[in-house]
Parts: sequence; structure tokens; C-alpha cells
Amino acid sequence: MIDTTEQISAVERTIGSRVLEAGEARVLTASQTYDAPIEEVWDALTDIERIPRWFLPITGDLRVGGSYQLEGNASGKVERCDAPTGFAATWEFGGQVSWIEVRLSPAPGGGTRFELEHIAHVDEAMWAQFGPGGVGIGWDSALLGLTSHFAAEGEGVDPAQAAEWVASDDGKRFMALSSERWAEASIAAGTDEAEARAAAGRVLAMYTGEGPGPEM
Repeated sequence: MIDTTEQISAVERTIGSRVLEAGEARVLTASQTYDAPIEEVWDALTDIERIPRWFLPITGDLRVGGSYQLEGNASGKVERCDAPTGFAATWEFGGQVSWIEVRLSPAPGGGTRFELEHIAHVDEAMWAQFGPGGVGIGWDSALLGLTSHFAAEGEGVDPAQAAEWVASDDGKRFMALSSERWAEASIAAGTDEAEARAAAGRVLAMYTGEGPGPEM
């Protein structure tokens, strides 16, 4: 089992911005160092047979120009691939298009540093309502899955057990800690503390099924 507090503390989270053709976008960055060679981390991230062992079932063509579909989640197109150091793809979900960029590099103390950027044009009302945790909690869960995958020497994550864990006290605590850390990243980026904490509470309630989702 992965220690919840240890995993949450292993991830670095920042909020920034980037100017795109369509205007300024928000950039959420999540980084973690894994005790594995860069080629091993790359394989876990890009092998279509291996991705479901730590993330979600996926179909498609994982080559530049190819499309992918994550079961019950996002779809998109692979825009760039620089094996084994990084890739970029669109992230299309709920009628919205955003982008992900992944970079891998040797960590100073050994292992591989994983860095994920999620770049999105976010409606101001949506940001005020849910803050970065709207996608940040999901990415924390993905990084947890990857940590578990390497700890189990490549064994898969059982979907039934994963669903049971999410509903458990430990799973809810993980999401609460994740929401709290993303709120802290938002505050560090300039968001009013009271507003950031309130958004963190709403997004946590949404993830745990105790509150409403986005208002459409």
C-alpha cells in the first residue's frame, strides 16, 4: 500500500499561465520523481497495453497525428513525441479542448523526474467555483496510480479495488489532501486565500459525491 501523506508530499504543484493564439491560458503543473530509469517511465506512459495498469483503459494510435480515447474520460490527438523525454497531446473532454505536455528528465539524486503540464482556457466563473482542483485531484490520482505501478513492479491496478479505495476513508483523505495542496498552489499564484479555500471545499464535495458538479 502507498502511504497517502507520503504520496501527496512527493508531488510538486504550481499554477501559472501561458499566452496562446486564443489568449491567456492557465497552466497546472504536477511533478514527481520516480525511482525508475527514464526508459521505464516512458514505456509506462506510452505503451497502450501498459497504460491501463496504472491509469485507464485506452484505445487509439499513440503516434504523432494519431488519436486516443481514454475509457469514460478524455480523448485527443498526439501532437508531438520526443522519445524518451516527452510528448504533447490535446485533451478533449466535456466539449472543451485543452492540452497536456509531459517531460521526463534524469533526477539529480537518481531516478526520473516526471513533469506534467495541463494547459487550458478556463472560464473565470468555473475557476472561481472549483479552482485548480477540478483537474488537479484527477492528476494526483493518476500519479498515485503510477507510483503504485512502479512499487508493484509493473503489476496492474485492479479497477474494483481502486473504486473501493476511492470510496474508503483513506481515499477521501487523499482527495482532501490533494484539494488542500492545489488550493495552496493557487494561493501562491495570487488567488485570494478565502476564495481558494472555498473553491477547494466545493471541488472536494464534487469529487466525493457530496456536492454538485459544474454549473452548465
